[in-house]
Amino acid sequence: MVATVVTFVLLLAALVVLRGITLARSRGNVPCRLRVGGRGWQSGVARYADGELHWIPLIGFRLRPRHAIARRGLVVSPRREIGDGLYAVDCSGSTPDVSIAMSADAMTGFLAWLESAPPSAYLDVA
Repeated sequence: MVATVVTFVLLLAALVVLRGITLARSRGNVPCRLRVGGRGWQSGVARYADGELHWIPLIGFRLRPRHAIARRGLVVSPRREIGDGLYAVDCSGSTPDVSIAMSADAMTGFLAWLESAPPSAYLDVA
C-alpha cells in the first residue's frame, strides 16, 4: 500500500516537472517571472497571442494561461534591473497591477511587441 502511494506521488511529481520542461522549451514561449499585487515572484512562461500576453506558471496542473495581459491600454513603467540578468517593468491600465521580469533580450521583445500595435488599437470605438 505504501509503495503504491509513493509510486503515485513520484509519477505525479514527474508529470509536473515534465510539464514545466515542455512549457519552457516550447517554441514561442518566453521564460519570465510575474508578480501580481504585493505577492512574490512566480516563474512561468509568456506567450504572445491575439493582442494579449498569456502567462502560464511552470508548476501547476492547468494548461490554460493563469493571466492574460491585454496590450490595449497597457501602461508600462521604465525597465529596471532586479538582478540575475533580469529586468522588470510594472504594468497597469486595463489589467490589475502586475510586474513582469524577463531577460534583457526577452524584455526588448516585449517592449517591441507593445510598440508594434497598430495606431487604431488604442482607440475605443463604440
